[in-house]
Order: sequence, then structure tokens, then C-alpha cells
Amino acid sequence: MEGRTARAERVGATRESILNAAERLFAERGLYAVSNRQISEAAGQGNTAAVGYHFGTKTDLVRAIIRRHTGPIEEIRERMLAGLGPSPDLRDWVSCLVRPSTEHLAALGGPTWYARFCAQVTTDPTLRAMVIEESLASPALRRVLDGTWESLPELPVEARRERKAMTRDLIVLSCAERERALARRESTDRASWHEAATGLVDALVGLWLAPVTAPTAPSAPSATGTPAHSRTRTREAARRCTASP
Repeated sequence: MEGRTARAERVGATRESILNAAERLFAERGLYAVSNRQISEAAGQGNTAAVGYHFGTKTDLVRAIIRRHTGPIEEIRERMLAGLGPSPDLRDWVSCLVRPSTEHLAALGGPTWYARFCAQVTTDPTLRAMVIEESLASPALRRVLDGTWESLPELPVEARRERKAMTRDLIVLSCAERERALARRESTDRASWHEAATGLVDALVGLWLAPVTAPTAPSAPSATGTPAHSRTRTREAARRCTASP
């Protein structure tokens, strides 16, 4: 029994070392600039096949990194949801989107790499889809999204989809930029992750409440394919140039 326990502890420590090394290297260099050999070496593993042995494919490794952060983030979100009043407004729901991630990053101490890792993952079409799938598996996040939609009953479906993607990208990239600045010991606009979240919530509430401009029909092109309004501006510019001394 003791032998099995000791072995399980060694395996757990090895996996944790690999996850730490992979998260840092992916964040600093990008997902496809880092090999399994480099991750194994950074994790202090003599066996260069250790990453594949413990995690399988790169997608499996990325998923494992995400899942070890998802638990703490969702605990914060569930706590925030439990603290909502009887009539939460849009700002309350947006706070439940933003603050779980920023509070988690603050709790990790420094330096951190998870925000930059997420920014790297979201630029890959396949992995981005996997991250979204993992996120939507959270009942707490689905409740937050439902509450956000209910706060905006007049917003067209197309605008909801568009602003949902903008919201996701703004949260990911804003956190990554702040994390990068902290890692480089650069000055930041906000003194803490809590204050950074406040600024981000302000911006996202404004994004969701922004007016929706109805699409306009394009001008009919001429025989050469140039819209009529462009031809008019071109003629006016030509007249001004001809009249100039």
C-alpha cells in the first residue's frame, strides 16, 4: 500500500511539473514553437517522452492545463452567483464573467502565465473551439450568459453573437496584456487585478449597451466597378487640384 501511495505521489508531482513547464513555455513562446522535449527538460524530466506518456497529444496537454484552472475559477463564479441580489442587472452579470478569472490570477501570486497561455490558445481555431466547449460545460457560466441575455431583451440575435465573441476576446487579451506587463515589471494603468477588473467591466457594459447600427445597402457600382459616391469624390478632388495654383 505504501509503495503504491509513494508511486502515485511521484506521478502526481511529475504531472504537476510538466503542467507548470508547459503553461509557462506556451505562454512565453507560443503553442507551436515548443516541443515535448523542451517541456520535459524544463520540467526536470530525463525522459524526453514524459509529456506524451503522461498526457498524450498536445491537445490533451492543453486541456489538462485549462482544467486545473477551471475548478478554482468556477468556485469563485458560483460564490458570486450565490451573492447576487434578487434583481441582478447587466453589470452584475458582466462582473460574474470577468471577476472569477481576475480573482484567480490575483490568488496565484506572481509571476503567472495562465492569462498569456489562454491568449495563445484562442488564436488557434481548433483549440479555441475546444476551450469554448470546455467553458460551456460549466452550469455557472451558462447561468451567467443566460442572465446577460435576459438583461438585453431588445438586442438582436446577430449583435448578441458578435458582442459575445468581442467580450470573450477582450477579457482574454486584456488579462494577458496585464499579466505580460507585470511579468516585465512594467507600469500598469490599474494597481491591482481587482481594479483592472473594474475597468474591464466598465468597458464591457458599454459594449453591450452600445447602439446597433442597421446595415446599409451598398451603392450600385459603375461599369468599372467603382461605387457612385467614390466617383463623385474623385471628380471633386480632380477639380480642386485643377483649380489650385
